[in-house]
Amino acid sequence: MLRPTLRQRVPQTQLLAQQAFATLERFLHIEAVSGIALLLAAVVALVWANSPYAHSYHTLWNVSLSIGIGSLAFSQSLHFLINDGLMTIFFLVVGMEIRREIREGALSERSQASLPIAAAVGGVIAPAAIFLALNPEPLRSQGWAVPTATDIAFAIGVLALLGRSIPRNVRVLLLALAIIDDVIAVLIIAFFYSGGLDIGGLAIAAFGVLMVLALQRIGVGSAYPYVLPGAVIWIGMLMSGAHPTLAGVVLGLMTPMQSIPMLERPVEIVSRVANELTTRHAEPMRNAEAIAQPLRQLRMANREMLPPAVRVQAALHPWVAYGIMPIFALANAGVTVGDIDLAAGQATFVMLGVALALVVGKPLGIVGTAWLMVRIGWCRLPPGVSWGGVCLIGLLAGIGFTMSIFIAMLAFADKELLVAAKLGVLIGSLLSALLGLGWGVRYVRGIRAQHS
Repeated sequence: MLRPTLRQRVPQTQLLAQQAFATLERFLHIEAVSGIALLLAAVVALVWANSPYAHSYHTLWNVSLSIGIGSLAFSQSLHFLINDGLMTIFFLVVGMEIRREIREGALSERSQASLPIAAAVGGVIAPAAIFLALNPEPLRSQGWAVPTATDIAFAIGVLALLGRSIPRNVRVLLLALAIIDDVIAVLIIAFFYSGGLDIGGLAIAAFGVLMVLALQRIGVGSAYPYVLPGAVIWIGMLMSGAHPTLAGVVLGLMTPMQSIPMLERPVEIVSRVANELTTRHAEPMRNAEAIAQPLRQLRMANREMLPPAVRVQAALHPWVAYGIMPIFALANAGVTVGDIDLAAGQATFVMLGVALALVVGKPLGIVGTAWLMVRIGWCRLPPGVSWGGVCLIGLLAGIGFTMSIFIAMLAFADKELLVAAKLGVLIGSLLSALLGLGWGVRYVRGIRAQHS
């Protein structure tokens, strides 16, 4: 009698479930999908905030949530927990991306980093100048940094929609530029939008940093023990007057790019344990105690296959892309248009300043600075990147969204100016995406014509 194959022995429902989860996993790794999720969340927020149920939208985010033990209690609004709590995880991923790029990516070599750094700086100066030209009055000028940021998820997502004809180095250059934008945005938040720093809070944050260094020193490779010192750094940042999400950046930059030292290489451990399990334990269920130690070794080896910065970033990316960022968009993109008095010059100029700075200032600063650096011989275009590709990068960099809205909430205490800035971000980001798609289609046609 023929022995049934493995596929025959596995229930059909289990095979279908495995195929479904594999398909879902592939779907979630498509970069355009995260941008679409972010866009849908923003659309829902806008429709909700301008519907007859607008009051429920604003009421929801002001709901107070409390955590307490005995006399110790921490109470904050849902809006605070999203913007200052969940977004810390977003900044943690940003910090680890910066760490990777500095160690082995686009920022690791001066020759590779010079062009995106110069272009990113130009892409910050030009939008800020346009905004300040339209908003010289002190109250409005506080928003100069709002149009200087680039939303990586949206920009890369729109680029992915243009297909595989886009040269790889165009994507790499856009990613490098967006990451440098994030570095600049983090520095802007730290130096321009943090209050007077309290020494006591900074001391607590420094103690949290020492806790992280101590755990790394003794070789703790699991991410979970670092949650406590991370919380200490977050509390210290909050108490100091700096924005608490900067704790995520600090932790991300401290995440090692090398696995903890082991007596055997992880691959060798996996091979040895696999041999032990197959030769000595044919029936694992009857030898549970005997295989416990090899399985622990196997889990540790599996964990240490990738450096912590790569492993943690990969684990958090789906949660950030499909959870935290859409929730942030849902909580903050709900601009009630009726709250803006367009007859009043202040709000109108803030809205126009942000939108124009994103749509015009970003590509003007990036393309203009890149052209100047190449013209005087300080930089070179990467192989396969034409000036058409640089123009595409400049247009897509005008998609500010997440980081721009985040900075707007730090810049404006006045509700009307904040709403105007958010609306400017939404308008400018949408126009930049549409212009980027239009130019990208033309750019792809030109590439295909050259190869035909």
